[in-house]
Amino acid sequence: MKNTEFKQIESCCAPTLDQNLVSHQEPLKQGELTHLPVVIIGAGPIGLAAAAHLIEAGQAFIILEAGTKVGENISQWGHVRLFSPWQYNVDKAAGRLLSKKGWIAPAPDDLPTGHELRDLYLLPLAELPEIQSNLHLNSRVVGISRKDTDKMKTASREKQPFMIYVEEEGEAKRYEARAIIDASGTWGHANPVLASGVLTPGEQALRNHIFYGIPDVFGVDRERYTDRHIAVVGSGHSALNTLLDLAKLQELNSGTLTWIMRKDHVEQAYGGEANDQLEARGELGRRIHELVDSGKITVVTPFHIQELKQEGKQITISGEQHGVLQVIAHIDEIIVNAGSRPDLSFLRELRLSIDPTTESVATLAPLIDPNVHSCGTVRPHGEKELRHMEQGLYIVGMKSYGRAPTFLMATGYEQVRSVVAFLAGDLDAATKVELDLPETGVCSLNRPKVQVAERTSDCSSSCSN
Repeated sequence: MKNTEFKQIESCCAPTLDQNLVSHQEPLKQGELTHLPVVIIGAGPIGLAAAAHLIEAGQAFIILEAGTKVGENISQWGHVRLFSPWQYNVDKAAGRLLSKKGWIAPAPDDLPTGHELRDLYLLPLAELPEIQSNLHLNSRVVGISRKDTDKMKTASREKQPFMIYVEEEGEAKRYEARAIIDASGTWGHANPVLASGVLTPGEQALRNHIFYGIPDVFGVDRERYTDRHIAVVGSGHSALNTLLDLAKLQELNSGTLTWIMRKDHVEQAYGGEANDQLEARGELGRRIHELVDSGKITVVTPFHIQELKQEGKQITISGEQHGVLQVIAHIDEIIVNAGSRPDLSFLRELRLSIDPTTESVATLAPLIDPNVHSCGTVRPHGEKELRHMEQGLYIVGMKSYGRAPTFLMATGYEQVRSVVAFLAGDLDAATKVELDLPETGVCSLNRPKVQVAERTSDCSSSCSN
């Protein structure tokens, strides 16, 4: 009898949060927190695009950016040229606002560097009076909750405004908001080098010999990688860029280049090559293919790193290959291009709908899971797919994809267009989601006939938020 009573109380008073309930959300009606602004977290391409759409929709907003300037993260890979041309890198609403001020868009087929993306597009956008007056730099979000309401409380939860706790210019501040658009990205939260995904004290102790990202090999990092034995870990576009730069540096100096990855065969990392509709992206694979064939890059795959040890001034990498313990010794520097993961810590008091595998927004996971998807395009998605159990919260941009690496800026622009339409009460516009992305061609191993001189990167996806 006691068990029966307990079950009845549990069912009545502690309802399970069902993901299906998320689809029943409706825009806030007049008088229900609509006097409060929408808070955008992050002043990268996606965050600023959200601001542009909110301006066109006549919605109040503020932007909280942790860095000292807009596009702060982009500055860290500004030397890299994107593989996606300008036509995919300029949000439509942002372009319309800029054009009204006399801005001339770059040639649509040109490939910008990170610095050019920031200087020619993001900075002019941020300088528009409508955005500049609502932009808060040096403002790091440390926590978000419902006002006077922790994660456990359900009654009237959606009627309480969001409370954003911020460290702004060294001072603690709080902002109230009716909705949150988290466009903070994943930059600065790199995956560790170990195959287990765990950041160990051993790896942390070697931080002076490990670089996470794409180093500026021909700039500030040149001396660090000259005449060294360098191990590059990873198989995505960032790894390809890193390898191309290091191989070019080797032509001018000496050194040894080892490429470590987990794929069964190196050919899997070459991508679509000639069949990629983004020519520069396909060219990355073709050029790496040639370097491997020429013997300029030593490939170790499949290799699962288990331990790093310092031996004098060098590093020894231990791991498993085909079930046998192997050692790669005499490494001077390690460059990790193993992807990134989202920082969900400041969202802890909110009810998130996060996929346990990809750490993406739950509804997106079946569309983008790299364990399942190896080629083709991502189905168009917008506000409905980005909903969480916490009504009014949206994680957009690269962060919405969690650990999945297949994001493009154009995807994020369509995400925020749809989200803003919903927040403004335009349900038809929010539902009508259209996305024109080039095919990846990642299943093809054909070699193209054209050659692109400059290195290009997927930083339009993984580095720009």
